[in-house]
Amino acid sequence: MLVRNRDSEDWGLGQVQSNINGKLTVNFEHVGKVTLNSAKVSLTIVHRSD
Repeated sequence: MLVRNRDSEDWGLGQVQSNINGKLTVNFEHVGKVTLNSAKVSLTIVHRSD
C-alpha cells in the first residue's frame, strides 16, 4: 500500500511495510523508515494492491 502523511507531505510517498496492532512501519521517500501510531497519524492512501 502506498500512502502520504497528510501532516508531513514533504516526507514524500511511503510504502507500508507492516501493521501490527495499529503500529505502522512505513518507508517514506525522503525520511526513510518510520514507525507510526495509526490512531495519531492521518495517512492518505495513494495506491492499494490486494
